[in-house]
Amino acid sequence: MPRPRTTLSRLVPVAAVAAASVALVGCSSGAAPTESGAPESGAAESTGVTLEQVQEAGVLVVGTEGTYSPFSFHEGGAGELTGYDVDVITAVAEELGVEVEFVETQWDAIFAALDSGRIDVIANQVSITPERQERYLFSEPYTYSSGVLVVAEGSDIASLDDLSGRVSAQSLTSNWADVAREAGAEVEEVEGFAQAAELLRAGRVDATINDELTFLDYEQSQGGETGLEAVAETDEVSESAVALRQGSESLAAAIDEALAALAADGTLAEISESYFGEDVSQP
Repeated sequence: MPRPRTTLSRLVPVAAVAAASVALVGCSSGAAPTESGAPESGAAESTGVTLEQVQEAGVLVVGTEGTYSPFSFHEGGAGELTGYDVDVITAVAEELGVEVEFVETQWDAIFAALDSGRIDVIANQVSITPERQERYLFSEPYTYSSGVLVVAEGSDIASLDDLSGRVSAQSLTSNWADVAREAGAEVEEVEGFAQAAELLRAGRVDATINDELTFLDYEQSQGGETGLEAVAETDEVSESAVALRQGSESLAAAIDEALAALAADGTLAEISESYFGEDVSQP
């Protein structure tokens, strides 16, 4: 049976978070973030942290945004820190026998915080990429997601091949806009998925492409009655994991063991289904 979700977090006071955020921005390389994250370069590096050090301290210090729903956010904008990644790493810390302390900072400064040793790990939907693997350690993935083609129910669009000559609503800063263009679609700019969904329901665009988790979260927020459906998946599957500094091999191995235990007892599936309505913690 899945264990009940617990909250062991010791949140950093608001003033401390604000001060830390300002300091961390100053350490950022200045590279612009992308959908799957910013280039991580130019920050002063620190040595890794071991499992023994974390257990001696009694706390795992985790970097996260706190503004990235449904993964890391505050209920109502000012409530308790929650989210899929928050719940997963809190459960991992429980398996390690320590508490978890969250340090919230902007995405474009989060790797600088890891490099400098201000945090032990990042839990914020960090995609595993070859470039990042050259610089950081990663746990086993705890999120798997592909892109999905979303249309209004009853649409004659059934695959990416059907997008040629159609209009797809996309954020221009997203890699999904490139996918739509490559499929032959004309792209209409939107600020995010919610706006794209409105245009779809109004019949003003033909489709939108986005991360499957974004669509599942939207369906959950709307009670499942959206008038939209995902009709096809993209070939690429994104895998997200806990990111650690090089030299943190023993901690990474312990996190892997914790994730395996949480998968085996159903905890990861329970957390996943509570946010997305299905298990996204497995391939």
